[in-house]
Amino acid sequence: MESADIIELKHSNNVNLGDISPSHRVAIIGAGCGDVELLTLKAARLISSADALIYDSLVSEDILDLASNECEMHFAGKRCGKPSAKQDDINQLLVACAKRGLKVVRLKGGDPNVFGRGCEEAIFLAKHGIKSQFVPGITAALGCAASAGIPLTHRGVARSVTLVTGTVIDDSTRSGAGWQALLTAQSTLVFYMGKEQAAHIAHGLLTAGANIKLPMVFISSGARVEQKLSFATLGTMAEVANQLHVSGPTLMIVGEVVSVGQELAELINQVENSKNNVISSDKEMSESA
Repeated sequence: MESADIIELKHSNNVNLGDISPSHRVAIIGAGCGDVELLTLKAARLISSADALIYDSLVSEDILDLASNECEMHFAGKRCGKPSAKQDDINQLLVACAKRGLKVVRLKGGDPNVFGRGCEEAIFLAKHGIKSQFVPGITAALGCAASAGIPLTHRGVARSVTLVTGTVIDDSTRSGAGWQALLTAQSTLVFYMGKEQAAHIAHGLLTAGANIKLPMVFISSGARVEQKLSFATLGTMAEVANQLHVSGPTLMIVGEVVSVGQELAELINQVENSKNNVISSDKEMSESA
């Protein structure tokens, strides 16, 4: 589906979702995991009607193309280890654009309130007399797991999901009790931006009593054409992380659900191979006749 096609989609109840209300000058929107088709209809309409778009580095070009030619485009990306926009500067830019009377869209990868600082920016705006609204996006845990065919919960295997930022390991998590808490309730663990901390995460979980053979997977550039899956266990994940050289964002899923996803992939491959064999057999019979 082309970007233009999304703008043309109509809401069944004819509710106008394509404009920022007069009382809300800023829409803080989640762009999802990269695939333009995973963007919500409301987000697509708001982006297409924006006067100013302030966007992060993980937002795909297809989504940016939804903005009009007259829309001001402001890059405000942050990437680990690379020159990044300062949060204070982003806050000031949001206020400045809103006070000029522009319809402002703050566009973030994933969901704006899952490690996205969306509420921080909304609070800053409110303190300057500016109302904002949130539009949810498909966060990386959901999008990457779905595109990889891995269930985050599965009956008898995992009954909860814990989302953890891997970029900052605080004092509570460094303690044994902190890691132990992550292992409770048969929870699938999803680490955002944790590849560089893979060795520390593995050590913490193993020290807390996790099985060294517990499966895990690195999902790089999830829900995108260049998606890459790298499977490991807690015992090998540090080594696999060191050998993983990718430019896109990498998500880590730790838990028995990874094995469930691998089982599903094997079954699907068997179905595809069976169909291919049938097609080949039919072709040979047709040629021999």
